This record gives sequence, structure tokens and C-alpha cells, in this order.
Amino acid sequence: MTTFDYDVLVLGSGPAGESAALNAMKHGHRVAVIEAQDTVGGACTHQGTIPSKALRHMVRQAIRYNTTPAFRDIGDPRTLTYPRLLSHANEVIARQVDMRSRFYYRNQIRLFFGRGRFVDKHTIEVISEEGQVELLTAASVVIATGSRPYQPENIDFSHPRVYDSDSILKMTNTPGKIIIYGAGVIGCEYASIFSGIGIKIELINSRDRLLEFLDDEISDALSYQLRNTGVMIRHREVYKSVVSSDKGVEVLLESGKRLHADALLWCNGRSGNTQNLGLENIDLETDHRGQLVVDEHYQTRVPGIYAAGDVIGWPSLASAAYDQGRSAAASARGKEHCRFVDDVPTGIYTLPEISSVGQTERELTEAKIPYEVGRAFFKDTARGQISGETVGMLKLLFHPDTLEILGIHCFGAEAAEIIHIGQAIMKQQNGGNTLRYFVTTTFNYPTMAEAYRTAALNGLNRL
Repeated sequence: MTTFDYDVLVLGSGPAGESAALNAMKHGHRVAVIEAQDTVGGACTHQGTIPSKALRHMVRQAIRYNTTPAFRDIGDPRTLTYPRLLSHANEVIARQVDMRSRFYYRNQIRLFFGRGRFVDKHTIEVISEEGQVELLTAASVVIATGSRPYQPENIDFSHPRVYDSDSILKMTNTPGKIIIYGAGVIGCEYASIFSGIGIKIELINSRDRLLEFLDDEISDALSYQLRNTGVMIRHREVYKSVVSSDKGVEVLLESGKRLHADALLWCNGRSGNTQNLGLENIDLETDHRGQLVVDEHYQTRVPGIYAAGDVIGWPSLASAAYDQGRSAAASARGKEHCRFVDDVPTGIYTLPEISSVGQTERELTEAKIPYEVGRAFFKDTARGQISGETVGMLKLLFHPDTLEILGIHCFGAEAAEIIHIGQAIMKQQNGGNTLRYFVTTTFNYPTMAEAYRTAALNGLNRL
């Protein structure tokens, strides 16, 4: 019987890698984690979720201060610079790293810092930053190396005025105007953040509308709010070339338009971090985006090699990655059944934020499923009026005969928190998924959550 150094080796310490390692250790397996960066946490902690949401929080606080009349009696409006925002984000990142480092120490999970590369399906070569090489063997391997921003070859990302969603966290000034190319989730979030501190934004979208996967009404609301903060949105536009100089950036569009700004932020796609992993040594291929294909047990086409998180593509969310990593570790130890993540709530941290779960009006109409709509507008809630968070609404889609909830869509303050109440009801079996729950349950008053009761009554009144 072959003896390995570890039962499970995990490549990457982001959400997927961390949860895979902890799950394996909790079930008595010998585990080690290989991390390419200097500290744990992955792109989620250092380049993605944590820093961008920390930036957003500070901007939101500044907006609330500057728009609340009572604070105007205290002093003049406050303007935040981008470097000042980054200092707060870096503080949060440091706390996250410290906390996550303790997870590994407390659970006696060995950490190796360096780049991992497959020698064969049971052996990983770890190359440290100093060039030292160490060979580690394991019965199973979980690939959780995450993703990176896609960079077209005809754009010079080494220029100090050209950024992607990783390098933007190293920008040392506050530009007067930024062109954001790509109006996906990341592009829309950064458009909110930068416009919130007074930077002029040109948001270029190659599609017909913003975030087409959202319910149309929510997408329209986002477009209105971004324009209301001064964001210039250009739909159905594709770049042709980018010219950078000491004076600024010029983006030439295929339509012939020439846009000028102080900086360019590229937010158009991501690629899986599978380069230089030595996948050719284990006969494992990726798709055109560098992502790995897995089965319902998160196993790749190579037995014993699993993958989870952004490196396998959709939904590319930290929330899903935690569950995927845990399931991958369960499969690696031989568990026959694991949860395959195929139903994830959307959480988009624009200003205001967006969250949804279930089907949209368009999807229901195309599927010829009858539905009715119940709405609650935050401007009509006592909590919204007290907090000043009056923009937004909660929208419930339900079957008119069974009252089964088919979709929940929320736009406004705390949307990503509010959505989980409805999500819990939608998950109920044997008739538990019903709109009547919200009219037969007493909600705290005043709260944002009571919007469910208002929306449910609004919907029932339509029947």
C-alpha cells in the first residue's frame, strides 16, 4: 500500500481551498495547503471580495454623512480620496489574513508558500519565491487556485494609467475621470464606488442592458441609479484600441467614438489560474478560459483530482466557493453524496446593492409559467425613512394558484441580507413554500425585513 505525505493536498487558500482543507482535517485527514501568495486568503481576501466591499462601505458611509441634513449642521461635506479608502481596505485585509492564519494554525494544517506544479497525479512540486523546491505527495488533490482578470494582448496593462480589477487596488491617486470597460458585476460595483467619491465615470457595456441575468425591472433600477450619480453608460459598444500616454487614456470604439479619461479600468472577463500548474503531466485540459470541468462530485476527468471555486467557472462567487470546497473534500474522502452547488443567490454590491434568488419575470414568461407580482417600496417603510435608505424595493414573484414563491428580487439597502429570509421559505418542502408565510408571521417593526409582509399583501391583493 502506497504511503503518502498527506491524505489531501489543496492548491490555493481562498474560500474554496480553505473550506476544503478544514473539512478534510475535521474528518481526520492529514492536510496541507499550498498558497502562491505571501499570505493566506486568496484573491477573495487580497484582490476581490474583501477590498472592494471595504471600499464600498466607506463610500456608503460618506454618502450617508454628506446627505443627512443633521450632519450638515455639524460641518461641511466630506470628500474621500481613493488612497484614503484603500487604507481602510488594507486594514480589513490584514484582519482577515490574521483570522484565517489562525484557522490553519489551530487545526494543525501545514501551509506551504510557493507555486505548486503537478509532477504526477499524486506528487506536487512546490517552488518557493527563493527558488527552493520541495516535493509533496498526497492521495487526493483539490485545485482551488481561483481566477485572475482577463487581459487582451493589444492593451498595455503595464502603463500606469491602465488597470484591471486587481491592479486598481494599487492606484495611488484619485483620477478626475475613469473609463470602465465591462459592465458586469465588477464593473458596475466599481462604477458605484468611484462615482460615490465624485469621479466621473464612462461605463462601456457591450450588451443591450446592464447585468442581463437580472430581472429587467432591477436592471432598469440599477441603470437609473448609476446615471443619477453621474455615470455615463454606453450600451452596445466594443473597444477597438486603447492608446495610453502621460496625459491620459484614449479608448477608440468600433462605432468610431473616441473616449478620453485619466485612467482605464478593465473589467471584462476572468480566466482560471491554471497556467503553469503542470496539468499536462496528469493529462488534464482546461477550456478556453483556463477553467476546469468537474462532475457532480467536483472531480475532474482525472480520478483523485478535484477542483472548486472560481477555477471551475460559474457562479464564481465566494459564497459558492466555500460550499464547493467542502463538497470537494467530502468527495475526496469517499463520501457518495455531496451537495453540488447549482442554486446560489445573487449578491451585487453596487450602491444600492442588489440580490436575487429564483426566476425572473422574463424566464417565467418564456417558460409559460403563470405568476403574479408583489412589491414593497423601501420609501414606504418606516425603517427606510428613519435610516434615509429610501431607494429600492422588494419584489416577490409567485404562482397565482399555489402561492408558491418563484423568485425574489431586491434592490436597495441590505438587499444581500434581506434576500435570505425569502430564500429560506423557498427551500421549504411539502407546501411550506408559500406566500402566506409572510402574512401569518409577525415581523419586528420597524425593520427592512417587514417589506416581505408588505410585498406579500400587495401580491395577494392582485389576485
